[in-house]
Amino acid sequence: MAEAFLNNRGAGHFEAESAGLEPGKLNPNVVGVMKEAGVDISANKTQSVFDLFKQGRQYDAVITVCDGASAETCPVFPGAVKRIGWSFADPSRFNGTQEEILEKTRQVRDEIEKKINEFVKEADSVNYWIK
Repeated sequence: MAEAFLNNRGAGHFEAESAGLEPGKLNPNVVGVMKEAGVDISANKTQSVFDLFKQGRQYDAVITVCDGASAETCPVFPGAVKRIGWSFADPSRFNGTQEEILEKTRQVRDEIEKKINEFVKEADSVNYWIK
């Protein structure tokens, strides 16, 4: 979600890539709530941070979006100039009825969107556009 919002809100200034400790599958609930927000991530692929590292990828900044409440391990990408950590609940761990799960996923989506909007606004105000 953060990758999609940052690529959308910071288009032309930021290039975001999402990766985790292990590649998995896109969460269909996340895909659905993002589509509700007008962002189609259905064709996105999951990837491993280790694969990006092995490819020699370098970044000016790394933003981790891990669930700090469940002590989820966040990947560390070496060489990044700026490291930012944001804690959001992990939609893959939500329980309840399908509608309850979707509502919790929407809440996380909205929190991430708000955080991305704040990040882009701050970057704009200090001219911290990544080139």
